[in-house]
Amino acid sequence: MYTAEGKLNRESVLQQYYPAVRRQALSLQVRLPAGVDTDDLIQAGLEGLLDAFSRFDANAGAAFSTFAHQRIRGAMIDELRSRDWLPRSVRRSAREVEACVRKLGHELGRPPEEREIAAALNMPLEEYHKLLLDTNNGLVLSYDEVVLEKNEHNEPSAIENEYSSPAEALFNGERRELVAQAISSLPEKEKLVMALYYQEELNLKEIGAVLEVTESRVSQLHSQAIKRIRAHVLEDIT
Repeated sequence: MYTAEGKLNRESVLQQYYPAVRRQALSLQVRLPAGVDTDDLIQAGLEGLLDAFSRFDANAGAAFSTFAHQRIRGAMIDELRSRDWLPRSVRRSAREVEACVRKLGHELGRPPEEREIAAALNMPLEEYHKLLLDTNNGLVLSYDEVVLEKNEHNEPSAIENEYSSPAEALFNGERRELVAQAISSLPEKEKLVMALYYQEELNLKEIGAVLEVTESRVSQLHSQAIKRIRAHVLEDIT
């Protein structure tokens, strides 16, 4: 992968990392509407890889593999977010849930239960579950998005302006620590879903088999976990 002069070779990098780019694209694609083209994600990921190649500084102390992974995923997330899959009404509802979770957490001194969140939102539990599904479909709900927020006009926030990609913001030490704290405070089942999904890279169906619940229930738990994390992180950085 390196030339005789000790520099990264562009073609070797593309050849070696293409399988990883494809795996990442497929991992994201399963969470998106059927109309999303995997090839578009792969193309975005390759652009992120080339960006990593051009910007990598071996003297900075980080391994190229780590830097490349961040750029690849960040480029894919940027591509998906630019398409703005969710209607504004659904995004607005998602923010209302996050605000409710944050408020109840302060009042109760612990993570609120689903029934408590539903009651605070003045909706039946079944309707709340549907809302969780609505906000978990058509949008990549990943750690990358936890630290970034856009307003109704899709304008970058102050946080976003500090970094060139969502992944770069995430892997900033302070942000990463906030996310880790938020995850550690999750209810056990949601914490397990996040671990199986992001660390073990199981899909929703596989996680459902592990937890002995339906795939839609896993989607609800995942959506709720993301909202709890965002509520925790965004409160600390705003």
